[in-house]
Amino acid sequence: MTQATPPRPSASSPLDSFIPLLFVALWSTGFIGAKLGLPYVEPLTFLALRFAIVIVLMLAVVAVARAPWPPAGRAWLHIGVSGLLVHGVYLGGVFVAIGHGLPSGITALVVGLQPLLTALVAGALLGEKVRPAQWVGLALGFTGVALVVAGKVATVPAGALWGMLLPAVIALLGITAGTLYQKRFCPSFDLRTGSVIQYLPCAVAMAVLAYATESMAVSWTGEFVFALGWLVLVLSLGAVSLLNLLIRRGGAVNVASLFYLTPPTTALIAWAMFGETLSGWALVGMALAVAGVWLARQTR
Repeated sequence: MTQATPPRPSASSPLDSFIPLLFVALWSTGFIGAKLGLPYVEPLTFLALRFAIVIVLMLAVVAVARAPWPPAGRAWLHIGVSGLLVHGVYLGGVFVAIGHGLPSGITALVVGLQPLLTALVAGALLGEKVRPAQWVGLALGFTGVALVVAGKVATVPAGALWGMLLPAVIALLGITAGTLYQKRFCPSFDLRTGSVIQYLPCAVAMAVLAYATESMAVSWTGEFVFALGWLVLVLSLGAVSLLNLLIRRGGAVNVASLFYLTPPTTALIAWAMFGETLSGWALVGMALAVAGVWLARQTR
């Protein structure tokens, strides 16, 4: 009798566990980079500079590697639209909200609604079925995020809060729509040329909006240069590439659930860098967020 050939171990199995954790760690530093850089430049000008530098760097990578461009014009359109939503609308909303005085913790809480919003529409748009255990995980995750940032809500005057929240809500809609759009219309593309196509409309949109609404003045301090370099290399090149890989490999709800880990991780980084204290409830919230993400990401 012929012995059955054992299944070959998947080379990507270790990465399946490591990539989500690395993505959360890198993505969480985006709020810190914004906090460091925004005192020296207005938000849309900051993003226009960031996107332009990323495009130049990625074009150099594409030229050296001779990376393939998408063959069809429709693919270019889908990749560009997904980039405008995920990067332009999302980051524009986040940077404007923080630049107008909304604490990063509250901004993270608003964006933390993304997994729930994604789960509500993923079934209709992508045919993904959200199981009861995943709904429990999503609810736990949001509760955990709320506990982490609840103490920061009191730092914003009630009269100004709603005006500050609007850009954060726009960011929430942008990242949710962008994740679903990319999963539906362009889940797989070359990450090098795809990054150029994604960031090009973002750079144009931010430059036009910055020219129309901001002074476009930049104070080139050492802290600003560090923040800009970090956001370009670590966030726009590193974390976004990991996000594209995660969207390609997993369901929209699974990917979205990772964003529950961003506020707790950001709070830990802020504690280490800026001495921001963490309450006992914040620590409980972190534990709930981790448990919620674990439940939401269970595939069976």
